[in-house]
Amino acid sequence: MDNYPGNYGPPEDFRRKSRRGSGLAYFAVGLIGAIIGGLIVATIVPAYFYSKYTPVPNSSGGSIAQQIVINPKEEITVAGAVAKKVMPTVVGISTISVRKDYFFGTRYTEGVGSGVIVDSRGYILTNSHVVGDNRSKLTVFLIDGRELEGKVLWQDAGLDLAVVKVEATDLTAAELGDSDSLGVGEIAIAIGNPLGLRYERTVTQGIVSGLNRSIMVDQSTIMEDLIQTDAAINPGNSGGPLINSKGQIIGINTVKASAEGLGFAIPINVTKPVIKQFVENGVFNPPYLGIYTLDREIVGYYETDIVIKSGLYIHEVIKGSAAETAGLREGDIITHIDNVEINTMLKLRSVLYNKKPGDTVNIKYQRNGKEYETQAVLQGR
Repeated sequence: MDNYPGNYGPPEDFRRKSRRGSGLAYFAVGLIGAIIGGLIVATIVPAYFYSKYTPVPNSSGGSIAQQIVINPKEEITVAGAVAKKVMPTVVGISTISVRKDYFFGTRYTEGVGSGVIVDSRGYILTNSHVVGDNRSKLTVFLIDGRELEGKVLWQDAGLDLAVVKVEATDLTAAELGDSDSLGVGEIAIAIGNPLGLRYERTVTQGIVSGLNRSIMVDQSTIMEDLIQTDAAINPGNSGGPLINSKGQIIGINTVKASAEGLGFAIPINVTKPVIKQFVENGVFNPPYLGIYTLDREIVGYYETDIVIKSGLYIHEVIKGSAAETAGLREGDIITHIDNVEINTMLKLRSVLYNKKPGDTVNIKYQRNGKEYETQAVLQGR
């Protein structure tokens, strides 16, 4: 269940029923071997790397990246202009994990990833797999040479996202773009720390190669609705920004497939309600609907007779949840929430993350081929 916070994804017993058996295992192993991690380990420890627009208010105080207008002249490239604007917002994140082993005693694992400052008061967006678990000690490296202790405020392993806070003010914050408006072929630029801080803030350029991509990270984790890019992404880039030609953040780099020129980023729009709540309230309290769901992409990876043309299939309704109170049942197919079409679990999260506990949502669903509508009062965690 931990891979699907908020109970939006398939439960563990369903995920074990892989139709493709060893074939999927070989695929997953080959893929994981090339996955972009934010962690470059000092010991040999494997690391599994892992929407309408909500405006994020500008922070008061600090220098803000969006104040720089990109209008490249002939003597400067787009990548050069973007780098000048965005580079001050990119940070390095070092983690030291302490683990006790019965045979080997205390073991220390160090890793390095990337992140991007999203608010001048020290809020940083990165990958969940970069920050590790709560036992990890985090150090954040700023462009001015400062090394600050970081604190993980929130992380979602299913989305592979995390928010880190450092005690600093007047930081340069990145400008967030609109990942919903992206088109294939647009310029995509990645900035991060490949192979550690020795090559910090490396800039690579490519294009948006595809949209709404799904990729199986392992036999129990499928990431979906990703941005595909051929901008070079290497170990250590995880958590760093994918940027458009205007210098706006359009995604957070997360994973690379075994083939060259095949990297993936999490669309930035899914993070906006999370960032907005942290900036405004200092906390993020995600609402809870209480369902396990499957979409068409997920069903394709597992042994099942379920057929989904659109919407989300409810595999399980949690007892006592908002969904159960609203009358939803196993086998129902959710098609809309508040008139927003829902076809993926990422879209479901995006819609719900714009809500808060206590809000009422209108849900349209299908049952036995007929259309129904109900209301649910969202719960807190």
